[in-house]
Amino acid sequence: MKLESIQKRLKDVAEQRLPQCQCVDPKLYDAMHYGLMNGGKRIRPFLVYATAQALASHDNEVLLLADGAALSIEMIHSYSLVHDDLPAMDDDDLRRGKPTCHIAFDEATAILAGDALLTGAFEIVATDTLLDPLQRLKIITLLSQYSGCAGMVGGQSIDLSHVGKVMELAQLETMHRHKTGALIKAAVMMGATCAGVEIAEKYQAALLTYADAIGLAFQVQDDILDIEGDTAVLGKQQGADIALNKPTYPALLGLEGARAKAQLLVKGALNALAQLPGNTETLAALANYIIERDH
Repeated sequence: MKLESIQKRLKDVAEQRLPQCQCVDPKLYDAMHYGLMNGGKRIRPFLVYATAQALASHDNEVLLLADGAALSIEMIHSYSLVHDDLPAMDDDDLRRGKPTCHIAFDEATAILAGDALLTGAFEIVATDTLLDPLQRLKIITLLSQYSGCAGMVGGQSIDLSHVGKVMELAQLETMHRHKTGALIKAAVMMGATCAGVEIAEKYQAALLTYADAIGLAFQVQDDILDIEGDTAVLGKQQGADIALNKPTYPALLGLEGARAKAQLLVKGALNALAQLPGNTETLAALANYIIERDH
């Protein structure tokens, strides 16, 4: 399984299923579509598919079962980015090398598009008849727990409340375990649930250890790229976190210390994979990709 193939698959799934949300306003639908389809690595959907395939005995069928879950988590991730870019939050003009949603449309429409992507994500799962009712309930529970105030939204709140303030390493990790890591954990557990609710419960500890490690590693690499990356490659303004005086891993550990931290996290992720059945080579490759990427 390659990231590029999943990106294409998710694009096809999104084009087929996003209209199922039956948006009544064409402008709002266009903004939703723009926020969702505006590029992106699709790491979280990839994790849904890769985890499902690694744990399932029916590889081909499980990808179909995972389509709705993969789309739903990318809709939530996309909504969070649309809102993060707003003037009241990060106030960004660029996202993935293109104008942010509130620049391409307007601020009010961007807010509503984010709201619609968030609520639509739950509708996609709730109406997915390929999954049995228990799987749907479990995935909806995971989405709500990991995307809300106990997860991603809570982490974003911590982030905004500490701009310009000193933050210790433990506080920084708590923030990123929620802001970035929560949806990554949700993706892994959702993929496992697509393979089977009992399987997900049996291997939950190892799955969460893996997801927690790569979630932090992802953020460490983002912080490194904010210093060393190129705006044209990153698709956003290089040095944005520095300009906002945000706490980062390089600021606390230095660049070399941050690189060492990322390597240690990936090692922990690979150790967790050793506790899982099936072929986990794709999940291992993703862990390494996270700290080797340039955007």
